Amino acid sequence: MAKSIQVPLREKLSLAFTLIEDSIYVGLGLLLAGAAAALLVTEIVFFSQYILAGELSANIVMLLDRILLIIIFAEVLYTVQVSFRQHLLQPGPFLVVGLIAVIRRILVLTAELPKMVKENEAIFYNAMIELGLLTVLIVALVVSLRLIRPSDPNAAAEDKSTPQTKLSRRFFKM
Repeated sequence: MAKSIQVPLREKLSLAFTLIEDSIYVGLGLLLAGAAAALLVTEIVFFSQYILAGELSANIVMLLDRILLIIIFAEVLYTVQVSFRQHLLQPGPFLVVGLIAVIRRILVLTAELPKMVKENEAIFYNAMIELGLLTVLIVALVVSLRLIRPSDPNAAAEDKSTPQTKLSRRFFKM
């Protein structure tokens, strides 16, 4: 008799937690969408002001930086959407967000390099080290994406080989 009471209670608790999780994802999605929309509107206003003032070239790096930030928001929103739909946390979208963030930093850093050379040699040296580390990070993120996302999704569904065989095929084209 105790088992028949516990099973419905367990199912009710599971359903309640699922509803709470869904509510959190919906709230996060709304916040992210609102923040991304606000950033997009702000960037459109700034872009218009830069064009009208003839200062677009002087502010292009800052504009590109914010545009990439909006793309990051969109990718995180996609991640929340996937998590909401599948009730599963996928690593792929997070790796894409990380890749965009690293590329964003590289673009901003390389645009500021000429100014750094003129100001201080130590700052320039540190920026070069940072660029090297960011390059290594890009390689690591791309390799990680390649390992978790096969080039042909249909082949992955049909392939029954071991992970070691798949790894060998990816890197050595077997």
